[in-house]
Amino acid sequence: MDVAKETTAKGHSARFDPWSLTAVLIAAIVLAPIVAVGFIALFPTENIWPHMLATTLPRYLWTTALLMGGVGLLAAMAGTGAAWLISRYRFPLSGWLEWLLLLPLAVPAYVGAYALVDLLEYAGPVQTGLRAVFGWQSARDYWFPEIRSLGSAIIVLAAALYPYVYLLARAAFHEQSGASEEVAMSLGQGGFARLRRIGLPLARPAVAAGSAIVMMEAVNDFGTVDYFAVQTLTSGIFNTWLEGNNAGGAAQISCIVLALVIFLVTLEKVSRRKARFFNHAGRHRVIARKQLRGGAAAAATLLCLLPFTLGFVLPAGTILTHALDRSDLWTDPALYAAVWNTVLVGGIAALLTVIGGLLLVYGVRLSGRTLPRLLQPITTIGYAAPGAVLAVGILIPLAAFDNRLADAILAITGYDPGLMLTGTAFALVLAYFVRFFAIAQGAADAAFERVSPSLSMAARSLGRRQGQVLREVYVPLIRGSVGSALLLVFVDCVKELPATLLLRPFNYDTLATRVHDQASLENLADASPAAILIILVGLFAVILLARANRANF
Repeated sequence: MDVAKETTAKGHSARFDPWSLTAVLIAAIVLAPIVAVGFIALFPTENIWPHMLATTLPRYLWTTALLMGGVGLLAAMAGTGAAWLISRYRFPLSGWLEWLLLLPLAVPAYVGAYALVDLLEYAGPVQTGLRAVFGWQSARDYWFPEIRSLGSAIIVLAAALYPYVYLLARAAFHEQSGASEEVAMSLGQGGFARLRRIGLPLARPAVAAGSAIVMMEAVNDFGTVDYFAVQTLTSGIFNTWLEGNNAGGAAQISCIVLALVIFLVTLEKVSRRKARFFNHAGRHRVIARKQLRGGAAAAATLLCLLPFTLGFVLPAGTILTHALDRSDLWTDPALYAAVWNTVLVGGIAALLTVIGGLLLVYGVRLSGRTLPRLLQPITTIGYAAPGAVLAVGILIPLAAFDNRLADAILAITGYDPGLMLTGTAFALVLAYFVRFFAIAQGAADAAFERVSPSLSMAARSLGRRQGQVLREVYVPLIRGSVGSALLLVFVDCVKELPATLLLRPFNYDTLATRVHDQASLENLADASPAAILIILVGLFAVILLARANRANF
């Protein structure tokens, strides 16, 4: 029996396996930009590392650390506090706020930055109103906090990203047993004491995981920090590459960013591994939410309304006001060109990404080989890698390959085709594929797990090939998950800014770059239609997320 198994295993390893090869090739495409960044950093054409260490790098590191820490702490406080109030108490609007608190995910942080400056700048409605009420004549007559600052960037990013913490913390609080709460209440412990002694210790892994995701998103951000003139590692990549014309230096900064991201990913994974809740009672009792009245009810409502207002109402309301004031902007041909480019590139990228995720997961499940199984979890690093880092790892090797390909065609045919890859949206599609591959892979992996293996075995016994089993058995059963993954990847493609700015072809605008370009010129009115469209697309994803979470509660 052992000999037979060994012979089968040897035969399996010797036989050509197209599904394993497909899985390995897809994983190689996803990991190639990360590897390229490391190679360029180790072998730069011009080593400016000593110069950066002596000048800009310490400032980039310090500002990035402050940004990460501030955003992570503020988002953790807002998300955890809101989750505790929603999961433990009933108060005015609590039923609505349970889902409204997710809406800031629909508004990119850079849109929130543009709206905040428009509201609070010297010529904005807030300072104009203050001058009118108190009779002040100029900025010398009164003090007003600096809007374009690190503090403002922290507030804007935390308001946009706290839902990550809120979602995980709410799930953790919901899973806690009502017995411990009842015991604490019988001992006279108030709401804050129960949160500090019972709720937070049990939910700490979920809060840590959400905070790690928030900090990764803060590191990835470029639009907000650029608009607020905050110099972080991500803005340093742009400055070193585009202004300093030094790709090696940009790659070296990218490696530092990757090291930070890997640390945060490790923290998030460890936190999730520990995020397990055990109910020793035979039946899990859901905690009954206490009805708040009077001042306590009003305070709870206001505390939950605050992050929702800062993260969604103010930016969306400000942008919508500009869009309605200038209805002529909706007929601008440049806007519709940006819409077409966004839909085309985002749609192609989403479709290819989901197909790639399906093929990788299916190939790994069919394969008995070690390499595909080892590569599958590593491919999720692309989602954590900032768009600017991926742009460095994609554009430089791709441009070198493109030039050699054009030279070869010219030598053979006498015709110069020019740049066929970097001169088109190919690099943009590739960046989206790598950046958001983890979403498609995760959705596909979870969907395949829900399909009974007996169905594929029955199809194989009826003579269906492996490709036919995927097409005729799996895809119809998991089309809901596939559709959700398509939407989520497309929405993220629409909102992605750093990679789009660096990799887009000349004179090629998407909705995100149009908003950034117009807002950078202090022309928020012209940016408002594109920003509204981005928010509407984001709302579809948030609604889908809310429906998925409603099924779990």
